[in-house]
Amino acid sequence: MDEIHRTVRSYVIRAARLTTGQKRALDELYPVFGVPFPPAPNLQALFPASHRQVVEIGFGNGEATLEIAKAFPDTGFLGIEVHPPGVGHLLNGIRQEGLANLRLLRYDAVEVVSAMADSSVDAFHVFFPDPWPKKKHHKRRLLRSEFLTDLGRVLKPGGIFYFATDWEEYAEEVLATLTALTVFENTFESWATGVTWRPSTRFERRGLQEQRPIRELQFQKRSIP
Repeated sequence: MDEIHRTVRSYVIRAARLTTGQKRALDELYPVFGVPFPPAPNLQALFPASHRQVVEIGFGNGEATLEIAKAFPDTGFLGIEVHPPGVGHLLNGIRQEGLANLRLLRYDAVEVVSAMADSSVDAFHVFFPDPWPKKKHHKRRLLRSEFLTDLGRVLKPGGIFYFATDWEEYAEEVLATLTALTVFENTFESWATGVTWRPSTRFERRGLQEQRPIRELQFQKRSIP
């Protein structure tokens, strides 16, 4: 029998427990506020009136995404997520708030980023991605060297990569990887501190309840790698 090679993904699609409102949002609102893929998203075309364009990867139920988009109306935000309930929930939020600066793409972020043009994004945000804590599952972690290198390619010179997690070992791994990539430089000495623009998420609150420290990183793409 021929060997079957499978791509290792950073997520598992579980049986979706969609509410009636989430299903209706996917059916009715995704055609309005969703972004097709392929082709690769063109953020300048999506948000022609925005001064900056930001991509958030894995927004969960979108609570923080919605608050950030409301707080920065002059910035265009593209949220990428694979899980239907979270997409449906955030679609309803976009409609309720009447936001013109937030759009969603339901697809694997690794494939989306790989298709995006060089130096086309002002910032990438990754809030509390799945840490895949068991060592045998570390290969599933999203923020590995190959993907971080691709994020560096897509960022504009001076662009920001921001990451938050409640899993310290994962944070240390990402810190070491980013430090080794010459395309990036840390905007802090180590962990990012004093960050006030990011709202709290339910994963963050759970981590704090379980007494796990919150670690944040903010790296900038060098103008001359």
